[in-house]
Amino acid sequence: MSDELRTKLIKLKLVSCVGWTTSDELYSCSEDHQILRWNLQTSETSLAVKLPEDLFPIDLHWLPKTVAGKKQAQAEIFVLTSTDGKFHLASKMGRIEKSVEAHKGAVLAGRWNYDGTALITAGEDGQIKIWSKSGMLRSTLAQQGSPVYSVAWGPDSDKVLYTSGRELIIKPLQPSAKVLQWKAHDGIIVKVDWNSVNDLILSGGEDCKYKVWDSYGRLLYTSSSHDYPVTSVAWSPDGEVFAIGSFNTLRLCDKTGWSYALEKPNTGSLFSLAWSADGTQLAGACGNGHVIFSHVVEQRWEWRGFEITLTKRRTMQVRNVVNDAVDILEFRDRVIKASLAHGHLVVTTSLQCYVYNAKNWNTPLIFDLKEGSVSLIVQAEKHFLLVDGAGVYVFSYEGRLISTPRYPGMRTDILNAQSVSLSNDTIAVRDKSDEKVVFLFDALTGKALGDGKPLTHKMEVLEMALDQCGPSSERKIAVIDKNRDLYLTSVHRLNKENNICKIGAMVHTMQWNDTANILCGIQDNQFTVWHYPSAVFTDKDLLPKTFCTKDASEFSHEPHILNYVGTQVTVRRGDGSLVYSSVSPYPTLLHEYSASSRWEDALRLCRFAKDQSLWACLAAMAMSSRELTTAEVAYAAIGEVDKVQYINFIKDLPSKESSAAHILLFSGHVQEAEAVLLQAGLVYQAIQVHINLYNWDRALELAVKHKTHVDTVLGYRLKFLQDFGKEETNKRFVQYAEGVEVDWEKIQAKVEMELAKEREKAASSVRSSVAYKR
Repeated sequence: MSDELRTKLIKLKLVSCVGWTTSDELYSCSEDHQILRWNLQTSETSLAVKLPEDLFPIDLHWLPKTVAGKKQAQAEIFVLTSTDGKFHLASKMGRIEKSVEAHKGAVLAGRWNYDGTALITAGEDGQIKIWSKSGMLRSTLAQQGSPVYSVAWGPDSDKVLYTSGRELIIKPLQPSAKVLQWKAHDGIIVKVDWNSVNDLILSGGEDCKYKVWDSYGRLLYTSSSHDYPVTSVAWSPDGEVFAIGSFNTLRLCDKTGWSYALEKPNTGSLFSLAWSADGTQLAGACGNGHVIFSHVVEQRWEWRGFEITLTKRRTMQVRNVVNDAVDILEFRDRVIKASLAHGHLVVTTSLQCYVYNAKNWNTPLIFDLKEGSVSLIVQAEKHFLLVDGAGVYVFSYEGRLISTPRYPGMRTDILNAQSVSLSNDTIAVRDKSDEKVVFLFDALTGKALGDGKPLTHKMEVLEMALDQCGPSSERKIAVIDKNRDLYLTSVHRLNKENNICKIGAMVHTMQWNDTANILCGIQDNQFTVWHYPSAVFTDKDLLPKTFCTKDASEFSHEPHILNYVGTQVTVRRGDGSLVYSSVSPYPTLLHEYSASSRWEDALRLCRFAKDQSLWACLAAMAMSSRELTTAEVAYAAIGEVDKVQYINFIKDLPSKESSAAHILLFSGHVQEAEAVLLQAGLVYQAIQVHINLYNWDRALELAVKHKTHVDTVLGYRLKFLQDFGKEETNKRFVQYAEGVEVDWEKIQAKVEMELAKEREKAASSVRSSVAYKR
């Protein structure tokens, strides 16, 4: 996406602040004691309030549309702060409902929290105060010796960020909680903003720089010095971009800091910037008396051979790169969000959703939206997901509503692409109140998966992604946690043993392929492609052999993987430029062959490609599908002799149950293997498994429970101790050794009998199945 700003200016006396009521109506305050109402649809301007002659406004903020959980159609009251130490609560019609003495000297900032239940003011007197919605003082949060020029609420309204000279301070509302304070700029900090979706902080100061921080105070980006101090900063509502205002300068930047567009309007200093709720328009209050309006255009989306550009607010251009054909798409209202993937373009305007098929750009499917402000579109192959202020909705590409997943305490206003993932059958949503928790839903019903328990990781989850292919029973989710470790788990086996497995460390960004379950990521300074991440569930030792790495220095610092389509990976570098990297097509083919059980073709491909990582993938895929002959060839090709021998041992086992159990053992699933054997009545074989693994206690427990082969367990235990020259110290073994005689001839005879019984049982089941077929 490459954005530009289109701007226009309108003249007044020095304008100090601006605020949107709807996406088409703005209020502005100027030093001539007027509050003007601007209607952008009709381009009309009218006087909303004539303020008293002694009232000079500084800051204006509308009460949020969602107040204490109830949604309003539009903002109804706003707070206005002024130079005389008061703040004023005013209605939309322009009546000042209440004026409150708040500070000594000017009230430099006033901000409502996200649910409209509290107001914070900051003053020239260095005090920060919290007020109720009706203007009653609740507490004085801080007192300092220098003026507080700017404040911002934390995403959950439980912390406050404010300026103190050159320092930034984050103070939690809980009295005992730790305060975070750090030197942020070399000059006085003039403006701050904290976004609720991405949890990032923006600051601008008199050192002529703007900076991006995370909520722990770590610096993520610092700009070069501008010619003049940075006087205003503002995050767009979805946290994807931000705007910076300075003297005759307006800049649009990506959340990682690099600049999309730079405008040099004749504005004087931009004292205040405000985004409309849908994030398409920006208004600025100018020192020379102008109000500046800008809207974002020239956004770009790419997918395979198509490039789509938002040329005007209601017009898109589709270019087919292969044959240079161009289509123009016109919309009734302005475009708010768009997404292009899986052969479909989904566009939302303020009232409708348009779904285009890439094969035909002339006839979109159109349906109405209840809530106009769609903040996120996520696509999968068979359907797509929309997020707005009221909920999460899954639609088919035919426009049918499929499901609306919900969980207690769900806040849709703070969901973004890192916290929502969609596949053909599953939806994953990371919880905001506890970031270790990921809720999983069935995409077709909207109900929670399995027993309804979410996936709970041991660390906070930063990013997660569902794989896109294969049957829903094998759906996997990859998560990157706060330590930058990459884990993989199956969404249907959340509470089983050995379920969540670490497959990478120092991973900064990742994406699944759209046509095969191949994962790519940037690990430290390496670009890594995991050709078959599920190998970790079949044979952990194989995993390092199934991925390939290459140097990632071409992606420079802080790269972000945008998508992985076909064999091409698109990476956005830290400076905003796009880099494309191609990946071998063979693993995708191998996935295709494995899914359709074309094992001969898979072997042929591996012999042709002569690539060790392909052989390793094939070995894991074949073991996972219990295709032992192919697995044997593949393991032999990568020199894993011990595994070849074990596979031959499995092939020679007399019964299906024994084979199934040993395949589970091969993957390290001991409990499941034991359960399979016990269910089939093969008690001795289950005991022998534990003896081979030196799980002595469990072997004895099974023998005693089933009243069989206690002497076998004791015999093998005795032999084991004699080999190591040790005495028996385990009380249970000492107790049973006193009453049980160990006679190896008897043991051998019993073992032979067990195996003969198993062979006979297997043979009779084969005979009966043959008879049944006849």
